Amino acid sequence: MERLPGMVLNEEIVGRLDMETLCSIACLNRAFRFSVDSQAIPSISSLHLNTMSPDGQTLHHILGRCKSLTSLTLNCLRLLDHSLHHFLTPSIQQLNLWCCSSLSYQILTSIGNNCPNLRVLVLELADKDSPDVFRSNLAIMLNRCFYLESLSLKIRGTEVDANSFRLVEFFLPKTITTLKLQPMLESNAFVLISRVGRNRLETDNLSVPTSPPYIPKFGLQSLSLVLDLISDELLEAITDYLPLLVELDLEDRTYKVPLPDRDLTNTGIQFLGSCRRLTALSLVRGRLKHQGTFKRVNDVGMFLLSEGCKGLESVRFCGFSKVSDAGFASILHSCLKLKKFEVRNSLFLSDLAFHDLTGVVSCALVEVRLLSCRLITSETVEKLALCRSLEILDLGGCKSIADSCLSSISRLHKLTALNVSGADITDSGLYVLGQGSLPITNLCLRGCKRVTDKGVTRLLCGGGTTGKRLTTLDLGYMPGISDETILAVAAADIGIIDLCIRSCFYVTDSSVEALARKRSVQGMNKQLRRLDLCNCISLSAESLGWLKKPSFQGLHWLGICNTGLASNVDSTITEIHQERPWLTLCLDGCEIGCHDGWQKVIFFESYETRRRRLFRNSSSSFSSIRSDFGYSTANLSSVIVCSWLSVLVVFALGPVFAHLVSISTGSNFKSIVWVALFWLRACCGFGCCVLLLRFDSQFGVSAVGFCRLFSVALCALL
Repeated sequence: MERLPGMVLNEEIVGRLDMETLCSIACLNRAFRFSVDSQAIPSISSLHLNTMSPDGQTLHHILGRCKSLTSLTLNCLRLLDHSLHHFLTPSIQQLNLWCCSSLSYQILTSIGNNCPNLRVLVLELADKDSPDVFRSNLAIMLNRCFYLESLSLKIRGTEVDANSFRLVEFFLPKTITTLKLQPMLESNAFVLISRVGRNRLETDNLSVPTSPPYIPKFGLQSLSLVLDLISDELLEAITDYLPLLVELDLEDRTYKVPLPDRDLTNTGIQFLGSCRRLTALSLVRGRLKHQGTFKRVNDVGMFLLSEGCKGLESVRFCGFSKVSDAGFASILHSCLKLKKFEVRNSLFLSDLAFHDLTGVVSCALVEVRLLSCRLITSETVEKLALCRSLEILDLGGCKSIADSCLSSISRLHKLTALNVSGADITDSGLYVLGQGSLPITNLCLRGCKRVTDKGVTRLLCGGGTTGKRLTTLDLGYMPGISDETILAVAAADIGIIDLCIRSCFYVTDSSVEALARKRSVQGMNKQLRRLDLCNCISLSAESLGWLKKPSFQGLHWLGICNTGLASNVDSTITEIHQERPWLTLCLDGCEIGCHDGWQKVIFFESYETRRRRLFRNSSSSFSSIRSDFGYSTANLSSVIVCSWLSVLVVFALGPVFAHLVSISTGSNFKSIVWVALFWLRACCGFGCCVLLLRFDSQFGVSAVGFCRLFSVALCALL
């Protein structure tokens, strides 16, 4: 390599590689390292670091040599405002900042002052200060970014004030074509739409000469809003002021059941039919305190939409509980250019909607997602197998999917992502899938309770190539998965990047050891980036030793909630963090990458968020109590046994104590004391149950079973 001409090395080899590969080849020899340091990195124009969360020092080490950046994507989970000031330069035209939990609203002013040529901005902020502070900083940024074309702003918090985007329409530059805001009140959305849009009368008269010449307000083509309510009045305003809209994405998260005259009906859906240029439509009723649905939209609304918007290429519907097969079939058959079709939580969508998929429609579909549609069976999958261009098939929550459809899926030679979570498939079905040659890179088998180690091993080591190209594998919540499956994953010649085995109770320390040794033996494969071990109760703190160097060299994220790995936070984990400052250890039970808290922005704290927060607080409280009193895994069972023995002592001495009190006082005080002792016994029993439930992950299965049987016996005695 050192004898190659510098032009050949830089342009033909190094210049064609991404950042990850450049860092790898820089360690091979001096020629590569010199070429990477002096030529490749300084000339990089686009850098994406969204898969890892670097700290300020690591970011400075990476970006300090990038002098020509025009596009920058960062995961800012560990970054502060001052960490970014040096890299916000006038050359930046596209800036994506994700998970900005520690950034203040002042970052908006910094972006406006230092990036005047910005074209695209995506920013996820946490709720830090008052809405007035946010609006003032946002106004400064928007007034100084004259060329901004795409703006996406999300605010995440437990009690976000949805008025944060009030009056934002007065500061938007005229160049805006794509706008995404969340959260936002419906009342503020009305004002925004009327301000940035132009009414239909003006649009119809564009061909008529006017004096003075007509000057349009905005050229908005894509609008995405997360609201408190979607109503007919809102859709009417959108069609009146934004008739040239190409993409529309609306989601509401209602705090209570909408009133009949304020909800979305067939009339609102009919208004959308007048947007003739619409190619992408998403209407979602999300989940806040309850799973809401559009109860006043039925098949008639879908008929009207399919007749008016025949140019749709992508549709996404969630919460349409009254729409049946006829309504969804009208969309499939009328929109001949349809490429993406997604339906969630539909009560009446069944196989009949896909019965007549033939010809042009079947050839156009590229992505199909049917989530939590209980009436969908294997027959639908067999019909979708006619779509030879299908690349993504998501059937998560469709529990009637069986082995019979997997042979049909094997004929989809362009399929790259498959989700059959919760399906009724078995080892035999995975064997059929493993014999095929599908280019699948993303496979989700979560919750497939009839799949065992044998089925996954057949998939990975079968005669076909389906399991050889996997980069993302989800085996969570599968009781039939044990160390045998993980050993097969480690032994197979595949480059798994994301691996989820959460709530697999029979996965032990041997699996962590096998994954750690895999990369040292097969270092040329893609490295494991994210590993989810949450609720794997058979794991112990001994597995932490495998997280130290040189094992798991490429690991960026590790979920260890409710495992033995989280029991020694103060010492071993601190040491690991010092060795690997870029490694994120999640103790909150988040999904891979901690995306579940950032992808969906909420107005108010939902039940699930509150439950998880309370559980997290109780987890830290128990950990501190255990460390203060010196409780360990070995002697915790003694604490539980002693607690129940104290209950027995109180039970035995209760009558004696009550009799002595009644004699000394001369009154019939016995019944009152007996009631008090009864409640004391109940409190002791409740405390013991809490200890059992909290420390399940600290015991082996046999210890937990013994303690529970002992508790049941004592409860029967009492």
